Amino acid sequence: MSKLTFKYVRIQGKELARNTMHAKGIFSMCMQMIQDEIMDEEDADLYREIDSWFAENLPWPPPCRRQEPVVCWFKTENADEMIKMIRPALWLLDRYNHPYYLVYTNTPGEIVYEDKYQVAAKVDGYLQIDELQPNWSPED
Repeated sequence: MSKLTFKYVRIQGKELARNTMHAKGIFSMCMQMIQDEIMDEEDADLYREIDSWFAENLPWPPPCRRQEPVVCWFKTENADEMIKMIRPALWLLDRYNHPYYLVYTNTPGEIVYEDKYQVAAKVDGYLQIDELQPNWSPED
């Protein structure tokens, strides 16, 4: 069996961001927990340190700054350092029982920004909701 390879990875939760109608990313999830006073102060300080490191080391895509409907993905080819630095934020999500998913893809959408570590892709804000498919398993 061949190994699956993906170009992009994103850490996201269950809640949707209003401007994208897409799952919130890890930075938004952690900041929301601070704003909702879910995290204790020591953990909030830890997250702020993580966020500061990323602010200094990861370019802030202009479409994000303008709050355009985009979703950011780490490039897997250069994600090792980013994932290493974001692990404590994953620990915070685990500590506060906040669900999250690691999502891998090769098709993030129309890329409108790209740097060494990440891409920002447009989202159309449309959620496709399909009818339940007929049961494909034999009846018991």
